Amino acid sequence: MNYQSLREECLEANLALPKTGLVDLTFGNVSVADPERRVFAIKPSGVDYQDLTPEAMVIVDYGGQILEGDLRPSSDTPTHRCLFLNFAGIRSVVHTHSRSAVAFAQAGRDLPCLGTTHCDYFHGSVPVTRDMTPEEVQGEYEWETGQVIVERFRTAGLEPNDIPAVLVRNHGPFAWGQSGAKAVETAQALEIVADMAIKSFSINPGAPPAPSYLLDKHFYRKHGAGAYYGQPK
Repeated sequence: MNYQSLREECLEANLALPKTGLVDLTFGNVSVADPERRVFAIKPSGVDYQDLTPEAMVIVDYGGQILEGDLRPSSDTPTHRCLFLNFAGIRSVVHTHSRSAVAFAQAGRDLPCLGTTHCDYFHGSVPVTRDMTPEEVQGEYEWETGQVIVERFRTAGLEPNDIPAVLVRNHGPFAWGQSGAKAVETAQALEIVADMAIKSFSINPGAPPAPSYLLDKHFYRKHGAGAYYGQPK
C-alpha cells in the first residue's frame, strides 16, 4: 500500500513541534492515523527533528506490527496505538514534555478551566491520571500508560473529543485531534492554558473555575453543530 500522504502529514506535524516551543531535545512525538486502513505513521525514536524525512516515519498497524520503516518507532508507540483503538474519531496523537503541562502532571493535579482561553479548546478540566502501579511500570509500560489514560476517561465519563488532552501522572501531556496539525495546535493550547493557570494561581491561589455557562458558551461556539466561530468550510 502507498502510505506517502500519511508519512508527509506525520512529518509536517512532527516538524511543527520545535517551532511551537513545546519540545526540548527529542522529547516529543506525533502520530497520524488512517482509521479505515487501521494504520498510523509515527516519528522514529530519538531522531533529531532536523534529520526527519517522510521516509523516516514508521508505519505501524493497529495490532502493533511494523509494516514499513527502517528505523525503530517512538518508544511511546504502544500508548498511541492504545488511544487509537479506544478513542473513536481521533486521527493524530501528540506527546510532549512541555514544561507547564508537565508541572501539573508532576503535581498530580487536574488542569482546571479558569477562563475562556481554556474553554475554547477543552470542555472542562484536563484530567490527570492516577499513579501507575509497579506492575504496570515493570510490565508493558507504554501500553499500560495508554490504558490508564483510557481508564481515567471512562471512569469519569469524559468524552475524548470534548477534552482532547490528558496529563499522565509524573510524566506529561498527550493531546489528540482530527489531523496532525490540529493535534499539535491542541498540544500548544494545552501548554498555553497551563502556563496561564500557574500564573493565575501565583496571584490568587484560590482562583475559582470559570462558570459553567461561560464554559459552554465558549466551547460550543467553536465546536459542534451550532458552532459559529470562524468561516464556513
